[in-house]
Amino acid sequence: MGIFDVFKKKNKETKIEPLLPQEIYEAGVLEFKDIIAPSALKITPREINLGDKILRTFFVISYPRFLTDNWFSPIINLDKVFDISIFIHPIETSKVLKTFQKKVAEVQSQIHARQEKGLVRDPMLETAHQDLEALRDNLQQAQEKLFDVGLYITIYADTSEELDTVEAEIKSILEAKLVYIKPALFQQEQGFKSVMPIGTDKMRVNSKLNSVPLSSLFPFVSFDLTSDKGILYGINRHNSSLVLFDRFSLENYNSVTFAKSGSGKSYAVKLEILRTLMFDTEVIVIDPEREYEFMAEAIGGRYFNISLTSEHHINPFDLPMPREDESPSDVLRSNIVHLVGLFRIMLGGLSPEEDSIVDRAIAETYALKDITPNSNFADIDAPLMSDFELVLSGMDGAETLVQKLAKYTKGTWAGFINRPSNVDINKKFVVFSMRDMEDELKPVAMYIITHYIWNAIRKNLRRRLLVIDEAWWMMKSEDTASFLFGLAKRGRKYYLGIATITQDVGDFLKSPYGLPIITNSSIQLLLKQSPTAIDQVQKTFHLTDEEKYLLLESNVGEGIFFAGLKHVAIKIIASYTEDQIITSDPSQVLKIKAAKEELAQAESKVPNA
Repeated sequence: MGIFDVFKKKNKETKIEPLLPQEIYEAGVLEFKDIIAPSALKITPREINLGDKILRTFFVISYPRFLTDNWFSPIINLDKVFDISIFIHPIETSKVLKTFQKKVAEVQSQIHARQEKGLVRDPMLETAHQDLEALRDNLQQAQEKLFDVGLYITIYADTSEELDTVEAEIKSILEAKLVYIKPALFQQEQGFKSVMPIGTDKMRVNSKLNSVPLSSLFPFVSFDLTSDKGILYGINRHNSSLVLFDRFSLENYNSVTFAKSGSGKSYAVKLEILRTLMFDTEVIVIDPEREYEFMAEAIGGRYFNISLTSEHHINPFDLPMPREDESPSDVLRSNIVHLVGLFRIMLGGLSPEEDSIVDRAIAETYALKDITPNSNFADIDAPLMSDFELVLSGMDGAETLVQKLAKYTKGTWAGFINRPSNVDINKKFVVFSMRDMEDELKPVAMYIITHYIWNAIRKNLRRRLLVIDEAWWMMKSEDTASFLFGLAKRGRKYYLGIATITQDVGDFLKSPYGLPIITNSSIQLLLKQSPTAIDQVQKTFHLTDEEKYLLLESNVGEGIFFAGLKHVAIKIIASYTEDQIITSDPSQVLKIKAAKEELAQAESKVPNA
């Protein structure tokens, strides 16, 4: 039936004048209440069918003598769909005191009557007398006020059976605390209207509570983990609140992320990077699996592929410009110490004698290029690995070291390390990929790259985040692990946050620097764990058995988020646009590539204007 048929019928039944076209148009316009209204509504004595949902409203009829703090929090934090309304109606103290005087007199007369009859004293009467006297004194001294309090709960479910289950769970929780509730029989409509956010108490089922027990009903006791600024890390799985944090407002800016492969750890960190970039923060990523290439391309970042055949090179002998609070001699000394650590990794360890030879050879290599503690590092050409080999070959006892070093200067690995630096990280988002680097060289490459980044960071004080994916590669060597720990400890001074990500918890914690890196990280994210690693994770993070099983049973993107001493269960959620930029799902990546190819083909067929 169309709108005109409705008005014809209306005209015939009520015999009114036909509506003008403007009136017909206005009558056909949808209002907001029409949009949000359910498709159907059915009210029964015990429940209401509201569209596809069934709801039931309850009210509290009785409280115990004492109400402990946070007694209501198990209900607030219940993982169910429900609404709660608390109505508080103040009562004038003068009226209450008159009633109290009568009530106290009644109780006193009952006690005296029992005494005159020689009956055994009644503890309930005496307790009531004491409570009344104490409350009357507090009311007279304005230390307390009295209120009529109505507490209503509406639960939702898809079926009546599910509704009964939720009702039984809520009743058992409350009755264990001696709080009793009843369904609003034949008053479900009034109960539902009382719970709706319109501030109208249609039920008027109230209990009298004074200020102290009323304060225990404070509704905002649901545990959340958030701050007033920062980025969205995810949704609190306890109560669907937002987990908002600014890592740069915490005691240090570091984070660690532990998860098994495929559980969404890189996805979560990419999402954090994308949102962090919007807050004037520079982000640098060390990417061992080439997962960040598309993201760097999509947001206009810079991408360097570090491999033996790559056109991008980093010379470990480069020297940074000294800061205002540093001297050139301190910078040179620090870089020599760093290079000794690098050669320990490259040459498979050094004996004390070899360590001394390498240290002296590095200093002489710099001297060969007229670089001394008093040099101006802005006007120098840093030596190369081949220069170091030349100096080392002229030193007694260095024959074995020269032979080991030859593969880095003349052999297959020469193209990676024996070239001048040609990378520039002066961008808001920079990625160093090492997927094509041989596994044997990855610890060396990560050490060189992180030190190069560290030197660049020390030049200018800016808000930066350094993300080290698959950090267990750096934990395999004591020198690289020590350097990473040093970054975690010293980064705050330079406004730098370190985000370490790893799937191999065992290898990470085997290092003596693994646990100190965790304790020096204000934010810790644990996603789904493998059964082989869960016991070690539970011991390290002091998890309960419930939290342990939560990590074992979590879905992709779910886990536990720690900030300081607090932690909550979290679910990582991205928007559609964010998901298209950061996804690592091979099926989605292939779809995106196919769409880009189709777009490119379509553009190629369009004639030039």
